[in-house]
Amino acid sequence: MLSDYMGGKTKPSTRASPKAATSSRLVTVLTCLQFAFAVYATFLLYFMSPSVDLRGKPDFSWATRIWKQFTLTPHVINHYQESNALVKEYSLIPSQVCEQEKIDFVQKKSTDAVMIKLKTELYQQVLDFQKAKIGTETLSELMSMKSKWDNTNNKIPKVTVILNHFKRKTLCAQIDSLLHQTLPFHHVWVLSFGSPNEQSLKRIVESYNNSKISFISSSYDFKYYGRFQMALQTEADLVYILDDDMIPGTKMLQILSHVAGTEKYKNSVLGSIGRILPFRQKDFTFPSYRKFRSKEAGLYLPDPAYDITLDRVVQVDFLSSSWFLSAELVKTLFIETPFTFMTGEDLHLSYQLQKYRNAGSFVLPVDPKDKETWGDSEHRLAYVAETTVIFKDIVQVRDDQWWKALSNGYITQWAAMNPQKIDALFYAHSIEEVKTLSPLLEKFRTTVGKKAYIVVSGGGFCPCEEAAVALKWPKSVCKERRFKIFDLGIGAISAAVSDSEVPVFQGVYASMKGLIKIHNPSVVIAVSDIESNVKKALKMAAETNLNSSTLVLLPRSTVPKALWMADLRPTALPNWNRMRLSISIITQNRVNSLTRLLKSLSNAYYLGDEVAITFNMDSKVDEATLKLANSFEWAHGPKILRRRIIQGGLIRAVSESWYPSSDDNFGLLLEDDIEVSPYYYLWIKNALLSYHYDPQVSLPELASISLYTPRLVEVVKERPKWNATEFFKGIHPNTPYLHQLPCSWGAVFFPKQWREFYVYMNTRFTEDAKQNPVQIPKSRTNGWQASWKKFLIDMMYLRGYVSLYPNFPNQASFSTNHMEPGAHISAKDNVVKHDKSDFEVPLLGRDFRDLLPNGKLPPVGKLPALNLFNQAVSLKGLKAAGAKLGQDVLECGAAEVVVVDRETGLASHCAKF
Repeated sequence: MLSDYMGGKTKPSTRASPKAATSSRLVTVLTCLQFAFAVYATFLLYFMSPSVDLRGKPDFSWATRIWKQFTLTPHVINHYQESNALVKEYSLIPSQVCEQEKIDFVQKKSTDAVMIKLKTELYQQVLDFQKAKIGTETLSELMSMKSKWDNTNNKIPKVTVILNHFKRKTLCAQIDSLLHQTLPFHHVWVLSFGSPNEQSLKRIVESYNNSKISFISSSYDFKYYGRFQMALQTEADLVYILDDDMIPGTKMLQILSHVAGTEKYKNSVLGSIGRILPFRQKDFTFPSYRKFRSKEAGLYLPDPAYDITLDRVVQVDFLSSSWFLSAELVKTLFIETPFTFMTGEDLHLSYQLQKYRNAGSFVLPVDPKDKETWGDSEHRLAYVAETTVIFKDIVQVRDDQWWKALSNGYITQWAAMNPQKIDALFYAHSIEEVKTLSPLLEKFRTTVGKKAYIVVSGGGFCPCEEAAVALKWPKSVCKERRFKIFDLGIGAISAAVSDSEVPVFQGVYASMKGLIKIHNPSVVIAVSDIESNVKKALKMAAETNLNSSTLVLLPRSTVPKALWMADLRPTALPNWNRMRLSISIITQNRVNSLTRLLKSLSNAYYLGDEVAITFNMDSKVDEATLKLANSFEWAHGPKILRRRIIQGGLIRAVSESWYPSSDDNFGLLLEDDIEVSPYYYLWIKNALLSYHYDPQVSLPELASISLYTPRLVEVVKERPKWNATEFFKGIHPNTPYLHQLPCSWGAVFFPKQWREFYVYMNTRFTEDAKQNPVQIPKSRTNGWQASWKKFLIDMMYLRGYVSLYPNFPNQASFSTNHMEPGAHISAKDNVVKHDKSDFEVPLLGRDFRDLLPNGKLPPVGKLPALNLFNQAVSLKGLKAAGAKLGQDVLECGAAEVVVVDRETGLASHCAKF
């Protein structure tokens, strides 16, 4: 029987009977089988021993095949032809089963001069940009870089190669190339998912009789993502995934491994073919990546049709046909659900790697004289594959996919080469937030020269089309390839079926980080009560932008009050959160006045800013005032109570009530008989951002911002009435103006000048006003004794400082003075009669923007300036008057003023103005 199975012929026996001969043969066969099994079992037991290192994976498949031959079912053994065919199948060699792909065409070359010019110019622009930005290397330069996988350190990487096959007849060519690599592979996995050629592919793999080459098949077609799912199973260091149109040169594994081991490219995916996605057109839209005769349609690299070859490494937007990356990076592909599983795995991989790993995609250069350095030694195969995307439905899907990626923060080469600059990027996590932010978004978008977009969470949180309806935009804006609204699709990933906050946080952070880097908004705006994890994500995303994007969180009720934000310069907007206002209340025994002041402060709009409040109480403070200060609840920041042991008087009570803690700390000094408008803080913030925090605006003379508009010329003996609205009607009746007189009835003082004031007052303070060396000609202030304001007036006069004043109809102001009896008004030594109507002005109870010239604060160059006596004069003229008086702490020339140390306030030297 054995010889019959093996294909031989038996000879009839003349000595033994047929029955005896049969029994003898049966015993012989059984003995041989027993011996074969013993040998086979011995091998198995040896290699299963713990003392044997299996990492080398010895090949004993030959034993398995022999055993199979001897253990065939009786049915097969009794059929000579079947058994013989089986033996023949196991002895197949590649030459018997391999097929070769026929390429019956010459590589296409374009003769379109316009297209050649467009493509080569764009490629050169990309290359020049990358050379300057990140540096690009030739192949020899790459191979000379220090690498983790240098041959010199005897570290050989384990590389798993994954070949995905369906119909193309290139498997043998790929395996032959891989078997001759200068760096041997660790494993090769040949995948056949739903392929009609599964059996022929399997025979090819078996014909190579190599235990390192495995065949993995499934009747289900896992499409383009299946190979990456298989890559998750590898224990190798690196993975090389190849389409069936890629036949790599024999040096590719060595080149790719070396580059992947360098510090610069270790966090990258490498390949041989790539694409650069479309650039924006003149109409601000993006074309299809397949648009013909368009420079903006992007690049296919390398592109033999236009004679574009790569002699330097090039960063691309995504790779095609082959991917070489660390096994760890493969996991990133599956963080987000792909746009579709039908196509686009190439773009999705590069997009996800950049978004979540900050990893780039690079096409390696080649040696044109050495085809073994090429990743596609027969490029015509890849070129055929590229033309398969001419089908309109596939092109549309891929266009939608790359636009979705760009809208979700994918920094394409266009975005890197053309950094945008917008004023505001809004984020809304719900439809209600969209509605809340819509007035401010509309104000930005309708303000000349301003640019703003909105990002919505998408998915089940805030669908784009519903957001468009809330904004009164057509639903089509969600489909246009134009920047206006970005749908992150957060709920469409995994957050929709998860109770964890991690997917939402990760999705918002990763997308917003990219969008902020692309568009460089001056501010990122959201509502202050947004979900805490989303708030953290927005904060982190804004902080990653090196070009300074500030996160602005607005309480919903204050959004309509912040529309003036759109009038600020883009250079001022990033400083939105810098200012820190400290309110210092000077109080002693006017509890009713204090109650009124605190109520007005509590009712003001603070735009979500933190504002500290301090109660400065003299030693004679009464019980009612103490109790009120203790019980008062301040919702906008810390509350501090300070009480003197020894009575200090009004000079010390005011001047020592606040000292700046930083250059961004501003002091609002309020006596308790002051009352403020609900809009007072908006006026302060608007003015500071317009005239102090804008780096393009220079107004170093500005020392304070007044909340109050005076009705008298205070420093003239007669104290004549004065009306700013009437005075400036030739310019604009409601223009704000600069005045050399500081205000003591509600004003914000700047940190630098307040430090100066401390030093100056310490130098010049005298109990007897007549002994003060500064005597301003024709000024009532020369005789003031119990006034801290006198010393501030002197300093501002000598150094040419000014205050900014509001100017509205009927002197309506952001603060008013109720002129109630206290340490100054009605004091025994105060002989001046005060008419309350001269000091008590109406409080502004409405939005003041429409009263201003052109509905906003005027440019600094158009602010009129007044001297101490309410006479129009230039800022230079103010300094000249102070220099002429020559009574500052340092002796300076007629065209010089004193310059002080910014941190200490100490006089440093004289400087010309």
